[in-house]
Amino acid sequence: MKRSAKVTVVAAVATLLSGAGVLVALEASAATDRYEAESAPATCDGAIASNHSGFSGSGFCDSNGAVGAAAQFTVNAAAAGNATVDIRYANGNPAGRPADISVNGAVVAGGYAFNNTGAWNGWTTASLSVPLRAGSNTIRLAATTAGGLANIDYLDVTTSGGGTTPTTPPPTGSGRKMESLGRGVVAVRASNTSALVSWRLLGLDPDGIGFNVYRSAAGGAEVKLNSSVLTGGTNFTDSTANFAQANTYRVRPVVGGAEQAPSGAFTLKANNAVEPVVRVPLRAGGAVKFVWVGDLDGDGEYDYVVDRQTSPQTIEAYRSNGQFLWSADMGPNSTNQDNIEGGSSVIDVGHNDGVTVYDLDSDGRAEVALRIANGVRFGNGTTFSNSDNNRQFIAILDGMTGAPRATAAIPADYIADGPLMARFGVGHLDGVNPSLVAYMKNRVGDGGFNLMFTAWRFTGSAVSMQWKFLRGNQDLPDGHNTRIIDINGDGKDEIAEIGFVLNGNGTLRYSLASQGVIHGDRFHIAKMDPNRAGLQGYAVQQDNASGLREYYYDATTGQIIWKHIESGVGDVGRGMAGDVDPRYPGYEVWSFSGLYNGPTNRLAEPNTGLAPWPQLGLWWDGDVTMELLNAGKIEKWNPSSPSASGSVPRLVTTWNFGAVTAAQSGPTLSGDIFGDWREEVVYTNSSFNELVIFTTNVPTSTRLYTLVHNPAYRNAITLKGYMQSHHVDYYLGSGMSTPPRPAISYTPR
Repeated sequence: MKRSAKVTVVAAVATLLSGAGVLVALEASAATDRYEAESAPATCDGAIASNHSGFSGSGFCDSNGAVGAAAQFTVNAAAAGNATVDIRYANGNPAGRPADISVNGAVVAGGYAFNNTGAWNGWTTASLSVPLRAGSNTIRLAATTAGGLANIDYLDVTTSGGGTTPTTPPPTGSGRKMESLGRGVVAVRASNTSALVSWRLLGLDPDGIGFNVYRSAAGGAEVKLNSSVLTGGTNFTDSTANFAQANTYRVRPVVGGAEQAPSGAFTLKANNAVEPVVRVPLRAGGAVKFVWVGDLDGDGEYDYVVDRQTSPQTIEAYRSNGQFLWSADMGPNSTNQDNIEGGSSVIDVGHNDGVTVYDLDSDGRAEVALRIANGVRFGNGTTFSNSDNNRQFIAILDGMTGAPRATAAIPADYIADGPLMARFGVGHLDGVNPSLVAYMKNRVGDGGFNLMFTAWRFTGSAVSMQWKFLRGNQDLPDGHNTRIIDINGDGKDEIAEIGFVLNGNGTLRYSLASQGVIHGDRFHIAKMDPNRAGLQGYAVQQDNASGLREYYYDATTGQIIWKHIESGVGDVGRGMAGDVDPRYPGYEVWSFSGLYNGPTNRLAEPNTGLAPWPQLGLWWDGDVTMELLNAGKIEKWNPSSPSASGSVPRLVTTWNFGAVTAAQSGPTLSGDIFGDWREEVVYTNSSFNELVIFTTNVPTSTRLYTLVHNPAYRNAITLKGYMQSHHVDYYLGSGMSTPPRPAISYTPR
């Protein structure tokens, strides 16, 4: 099930809540939820078919030809009352296909006529009003004749919150357009006797907002679990549930003492394993290297786009519950998967991806951006055709169908040297609208590399290039990662490479080459020093002839603050930045030369052999210092009792839960994709038919707005390259202050 629409009905004059400072309206809180026949927990006495066009989702219920053959749906209602049920069906048989429609075992429409619709692809909708109880309900359509049911596509169920409930309209804010997210409620078994429930605090939530947590057990009425409004961390430990049955959780915000409309629901299935894991089913297929998230269907929660490292390659889209949406075949030009000079439509090799996911036209639903070439078959079955296999194009795909909404040719400046490999990301270069940013590169013979940056805007009907930047013969060192971030605090994003930065209009801002910087694998830009203006950078070097191993710099100006030079030439393949030692102000930075406090350039641990391994950072356990993610191990380095990098104490070992690592011993994605501000880590199982998503089972009193409403952080998770940690644009660490409200606005939903 996915929410397809949410309808607000103003029922009274807006009032100003005393002391809250927010305008509220009395609304009937009507909402429409869509339940697809092919998606669990719906069941079909027959087959899920797709042989007649025009259906929604990935198929429809084609029932057995028998009396009693049924399609059954489990639907949810926030409160008891009547609901409107719209049943989408098709019947190509001249005779009707009547059915008994029952709700929770009681027939509400006996022998309901599903009449002939002219053809099996002649879809229409039958509507009726039915009574629902609060929580989970069963709606069953059972055939009354030997012909069975009409083909059933989905149910749309429109419920009312029951009377008028004060709710706060989502604030529009100002500044860059970002996703209007739901609460992202999630629950995991923390022990044999408890579950941790967590949810999002949104970037524009009013000050003082609180929450109530509700649980529906085995489809029964919802019960409030907390005795007083929760105003601390956005998580709650439920120690009273019977975990032998399914438990469904929602939260209701409370503003100025008035309870608001409920969030979406999360169901912890009966006898769910005690594990910090959410499991999302996938179709069977090849190995997965990367996962992207975006709200494809507009319900306010993140859905998933995954690659398949087959030959040819494919990408697939899934709703948040694992419902398959579509697949795109990258075609014959994706079979050459060389990581430097691959095919013209190859994705996700080396540090090149050529894919990203974001709501590029700010309509409330995310698109999928692809670099394509001749022979790519889109999600709607059409194939892209071009006579030159080396010519490449930008394609913007509809997130729900995979159909191309717009394409545009990539500049041909370097086409004589073959196809360009690509890295994609998203930033708000004008401070308001999202732009697709493309890093594209190919090799000149056996020597150096051409490098081109382009920026693109998608308006909903067309995609056009905003600007093009060619490196040419300028000394501008690049690396294996790109970061898109507002480095000077003017609200507009810049584009950063390891050795240079472009302004949002595509002009060069600065280069670090004159300070001895060359190519390197990894770099970070963040608020590393809480006592210094602006953002700071930290980076490592690969085979620098001067012996430069790592450097720390002012990200706004490009001025290097300190550097570490050692004898000989070294390839520093890893580098990390994060607050792992609260004894020193600001972030620690480290590669293989020891763990340094960035602001002071002092060794935080004198014994360099006791520094943690510099793989990835992760916020997991509830304090504001950073945990570490190292080859499938979530670790906590202890500055008061440090251990060698290979034996840092573990909090979670991912392979104990069936997860397998992907590229460079990392996950397919890390990021704050649901629940509170702590981060999730996404892997697959060894059969590649399940996402294994690790989410914290540790309560916290720390209250922060969701990291994906922070502009720097949200940009970061649109980028791949070599997997790196993501950073916010405020200081997140020991001794931090409450971060300012982000300068964002919500897209419509």
